[in-house]
Amino acid sequence: MIRIFALLAAMVSVAACTAAAPDEPLEDLGAFKLGHNIVIASKVQMVPGSREVSKDEWVDILTNEVGARFSQYDGDKLYHFGISVEGYFVAPGGVPLVLSPKSVLAINVTVWDDAAGTKLNEKVKKFTVFETTTADSFLVGSGHARTREEQMRGLARNAVGQIEDWLVAQRKESDWFAPEPGSAAAIAAAKASEAGAISEKAVTEVEAKPAS
Repeated sequence: MIRIFALLAAMVSVAACTAAAPDEPLEDLGAFKLGHNIVIASKVQMVPGSREVSKDEWVDILTNEVGARFSQYDGDKLYHFGISVEGYFVAPGGVPLVLSPKSVLAINVTVWDDAAGTKLNEKVKKFTVFETTTADSFLVGSGHARTREEQMRGLARNAVGQIEDWLVAQRKESDWFAPEPGSAAAIAAAKASEAGAISEKAVTEVEAKPAS
């Protein structure tokens, strides 16, 4: 894993991940409400050449960023996160335009349904998270353009963004976080769906009506 991380960090020039800042609009996560937010880093590996980050620092920043984002979801069913930090490379100052490595973080995520007492994903979801590239960090490397703490925060927020995107996709594809029948959330969702259908029908009728 260390060798693969080192190669990725050296070669990637543009990061495709989207950061999820706490103040961004929330997605549709149905009945989701964050319960336990457990982050561990007991087996984390550092790619040689990286700026050093302690296990406790990774646990603290990921716990804080995950909590800041997902605690805003106010559904009526509790779900728990288990997050394991597997490896990282926090880019040092390289030689501009010659060796400008990018930071990367690897985490595993499991989601638990509190009421059912079971995992939603039987196999851990693996995420490889790259830092967002700016004009400055592209030219001189993020190790020159950002402090270690800024790099860590950027990786943590991009990790939160990837987790959120995954949860949204699972809600659509596998009906995760579905409200209980008869609950306020279920009734609200049904009304929203009905209103959307009526609106779509009205638009279709207007478009189909011949011009006078």
